[in-house]
Amino acid sequence: MSLIDSQPQPGSAPRTEIPGPAGLPVLGSMLDLRRDSLSTFLNAQRAHGDVVRLEAGPPGLRSVFHAVFAPEGVQQILASQAANFRKDHPLYEEVRQSFGNGLLTSQDADYLRQRRLVQPLFTKRRVDGYAAAVTTEADAVVDRWRTTPTGTVDLVPEMNRLALRTVTRILFGLDTEEAVEAIHRCSPVINAYVVQRGYVPVKVPRGWPTPGNLRARAATDELNALCDRIVADRRAASGAADGTDDEGRGDDLLSLLIAAGNDEDGSLDATEVREQVLIFLLAGHETTATSLAFTLHLLARHPEEQTKVREEIDRVLGDRVPTAADLDRLPYLTQALKESMRLYPAAPVVSRRAVAATEIGGYRIPAGADVVVSPWVTHRDPALWEDPERFDPRRFAPEREAERHRYAWFPFGGGPRACIGQHFSMLESVLALATLLRAHELDAVDQEVSVAAGITLQATGPARVRLRPRERAGSSPVAPGPVAPGGAAFGEEEAAGLLRRPCAISNRLTQRK
Repeated sequence: MSLIDSQPQPGSAPRTEIPGPAGLPVLGSMLDLRRDSLSTFLNAQRAHGDVVRLEAGPPGLRSVFHAVFAPEGVQQILASQAANFRKDHPLYEEVRQSFGNGLLTSQDADYLRQRRLVQPLFTKRRVDGYAAAVTTEADAVVDRWRTTPTGTVDLVPEMNRLALRTVTRILFGLDTEEAVEAIHRCSPVINAYVVQRGYVPVKVPRGWPTPGNLRARAATDELNALCDRIVADRRAASGAADGTDDEGRGDDLLSLLIAAGNDEDGSLDATEVREQVLIFLLAGHETTATSLAFTLHLLARHPEEQTKVREEIDRVLGDRVPTAADLDRLPYLTQALKESMRLYPAAPVVSRRAVAATEIGGYRIPAGADVVVSPWVTHRDPALWEDPERFDPRRFAPEREAERHRYAWFPFGGGPRACIGQHFSMLESVLALATLLRAHELDAVDQEVSVAAGITLQATGPARVRLRPRERAGSSPVAPGPVAPGGAAFGEEEAAGLLRRPCAISNRLTQRK
């Protein structure tokens, strides 16, 4: 049932009885959501339509929320009526308390001020200047893969490492290694803690000395101290603290954040800089890592598509290093990336809280209701996508994209809170993929990869591929050998990241064309 089909007849009042799964008599849908939230949402949409009510938890502690799946409803929540839907959801409050009130979580005048200060750092011209950092880190992966002893790698930790090293290089310049290790160590602890607290009806106060509180506090304190020290050192080196000296100011993102300011908004203080840095580090690298890993794995499982992508890369690049100008010259690679982001959106569920009663799809969403939209579900709607589980980059040919609703595909959100780093993410992903695929052919070892929903989408099993180095002009394939010192990728368990609830759908894409 589509949202349009569910609309009442003209002149009729919106319905208040919103359909949804009955769940268990006492716990409602709580166990289903904990076990596999993504499949629970998908099944609810298939059974009950595009506006669904779910209940979870025992009486007296029950959570009630509404899920909206059709593009028209998503557009209302994220864009056309965004003022009615705020980031007051409990999950965002937990993110605020752990990572600070940066662009991801701030609201109202505070958000608008931050956006005005930070937006100039993400213009196309500025972002295109980060291309060399992307290709430098991707080339390091190519070199390390050529010396992998077994010829097999797990794309999940590999792409986590690549994306993390790339974003730290762009943020801090060359001061990357200490930050990479600290984020690698602390991020999974904090993310799991935030997700767990964001979805439980009763929370233990953060100040109580429970083992979970103490672990999360130690991880948060370590990251805060690291960022504060780097920010203080950079201010001292650049003279940006008093704005009187531009000598020595770098062009890395941290230096630009410190220097950002205008007459209306002032500048970011040390705490605000740290909060922006943490959001860029922790949110930015995980989302891009997800897109890279699944794009490579899907291409490894579909060799005919991998061949088309590689032929385009060879034709456009030859042996030269890719640049930002090549983003528009690699359309089929971009289409494959977008199709991967359709099937495996890095933010599979987005939460809001209604602050005004709103009619969506013929139903009345009451003020105070928690509301979610789900790219995971909308991107799999058969009414929008023919044979939706099939991997087919041709869906994103320009003429086919133009025919679809704007919110049939929304991995970067939309409206006034759309991801500020969208162009950066696409640039990083396309250039990194081009670099890796030009150097190696990939054969899938694992055909299915189960996933879980947390703050971002997480693979809960390996996505291993077998590497076949390619000959390039003037060079010969390098035989496998010992891994270079310091070149080992993160282990599978270390890269796991968030609280895991496996999704039964896994990566069961057909080979049909």
